[in-house]
Amino acid sequence: MNEIIKIASVDAYNKLRGVETQHPLVSVFNLSGKKPMPVETFNFGLYVVYLKELKCGELKYGRNLYDYQEGTLVFVAPGQILGVQPNAAAADPKGWVLLFHPDLLTGTHLGKHIHDYSFFSYDVNEALHLSEKERQIVLDCFEKIQIELDQSIDKHSKTLIASNIELFLNYCTRFYDRQFITRDNANKGILEKFEDLLNNYYATDKPQQIGLPSVAWCAEQLHLSAKYFGDLIKKETGTSAQEYIQSKVIDVAKERIFDMDKSLSEIAYDLGFRYPQHFTRLFKLKVGVTPNAYRIMN
Repeated sequence: MNEIIKIASVDAYNKLRGVETQHPLVSVFNLSGKKPMPVETFNFGLYVVYLKELKCGELKYGRNLYDYQEGTLVFVAPGQILGVQPNAAAADPKGWVLLFHPDLLTGTHLGKHIHDYSFFSYDVNEALHLSEKERQIVLDCFEKIQIELDQSIDKHSKTLIASNIELFLNYCTRFYDRQFITRDNANKGILEKFEDLLNNYYATDKPQQIGLPSVAWCAEQLHLSAKYFGDLIKKETGTSAQEYIQSKVIDVAKERIFDMDKSLSEIAYDLGFRYPQHFTRLFKLKVGVTPNAYRIMN
């Protein structure tokens, strides 16, 4: 296995691409004419956003190889692993990159809310595909950040740069909402597959073997990242993926409660609960009465 190279600073990344470092904690630049990334595997200690404007198959993210479409945004969070593919070394990269160190966010409003931008945990095949108008807005945001970097660093620099990055990320949230809507048919197909997955799960002995189905497990079965899957289900149903799973568990429980050959504890174990009291607590929360009371009154 090849050695994984840690990129812990903005300057370290800039040097790989032959770019001068204007600020130790943030950088934004046009990729055209810059050095291509070496054919290596990297562990990023930075937040990185790529705006790719040319199909070039540059990155391998986890297990997925991704050929970028024109006008595509991909987000990388600290700790994520990316590999650069051999066929990318000869290509002249087109697009932009924004990178910033977590220390830039310390004490800022963005620092308190950076984890709300769940798309930093999406897989590359869940990238954001921009319209031309959206692409121009992104470039305008990058330009605002670059203008601030061109100024001499003073006591206002950090706040202004972080605010402009936050503005950019807020636009990305809007654009992802648009993408969820414009891909509504595909999303409904995923919702149907999710429903089938849960139905099939409870038609087997998997609950006894694995336990309650988790959001991460369901996302993996549907070949999606947990964050993207959770956001998609929330957009489509108005409830979280976890709440959707819990509702399905309760629906199955309501049917099985009337099997008088089994105790409520046995039913709880069959549903995937490790402890019967956890089943009782969830059932009462969702239905308003305990499983025993529901069994008696019906």
